[in-house]
Amino acid sequence: MNLLVVLAVVLVLALIAAISVLVRTELKAKRPVSDAPRAEVTGREALDAIDLGLRRLAADCRRSGRSLPDVYALGYTGAELSLRLTDPDAHAPAPWTSDEEGEEWRAQTTELSDAGADVSATQPYPLAVTVGIHKGERVLVDLSRASAPISVTGDGEAVRQLVRALVTELITGPVGRRAEVTLVGSAATAEMTVGLGLMSARLHTVATLDEGLTGGVDQASGRERTGSTAVTQVFRLIEGGGPVGVQGRAPRLFVLHAAQFVEERAAMTNLHTADALLVLGEAPDFAWRFHVSADGSLDTGPLGLWISTHAGKLA
Repeated sequence: MNLLVVLAVVLVLALIAAISVLVRTELKAKRPVSDAPRAEVTGREALDAIDLGLRRLAADCRRSGRSLPDVYALGYTGAELSLRLTDPDAHAPAPWTSDEEGEEWRAQTTELSDAGADVSATQPYPLAVTVGIHKGERVLVDLSRASAPISVTGDGEAVRQLVRALVTELITGPVGRRAEVTLVGSAATAEMTVGLGLMSARLHTVATLDEGLTGGVDQASGRERTGSTAVTQVFRLIEGGGPVGVQGRAPRLFVLHAAQFVEERAAMTNLHTADALLVLGEAPDFAWRFHVSADGSLDTGPLGLWISTHAGKLA
């Protein structure tokens, strides 16, 4: 009888232990992914790592004798850099790996920062800029890939915060070191320009869009669409031709309010393929629409990138 009691006690204890382990496993599996910003993802060191990774990409493509991929968005987790491609391409050069569809390339940060790697290449995506954080990942969008104006709508203060963050990163960050930013008309507020003009001669203010597009820069014949077999909405709204066209000139971001854009939209014929136009408010014939909410989230519309905390909230 004593032996049976002992065995029963042992079985009960084992059952309790098994249930305890199962409960802990279930709780861990159901625990939500933290979206709290981490310094290694939101800080300057993250931009340095992204800049290094993108220049390493350019060097890897050059080494393998292939062209740069047409990238419209990037993700950075601290441990990994990912590239979202406009046109699927499964032939990624080492150390990059492609998913089965060829729509996304990934590389470990440790591999990209290899001290022996060639990173002498010029930054290939100078208008790639942080739009925010989602599930701990820093998300960047290459503004130059829009085929028409980018409309930024939503809560007025939140819109200003986001646009200020985009301009600041392009002017002060390493990825945008080749980019020029021009604030047009009433978009050139003291809030937007304070301190930045002292940091860089690449920030300009002009009265009209035509003045910004034609003043002292090479005029281009406008945007030319290339044939594309892509069928998704995001692909149709991204300018074809890839980043090769930006070589040898400074890509430009123009920022202006919707009311002025409506009056001066004819000037867009001088907008180069490598440039981008950010319109504050509802704009006609826009390519992308970024909607900023008062809760700090950002909807990137046809890009399909949901941002829980937009870049203006990270400053």
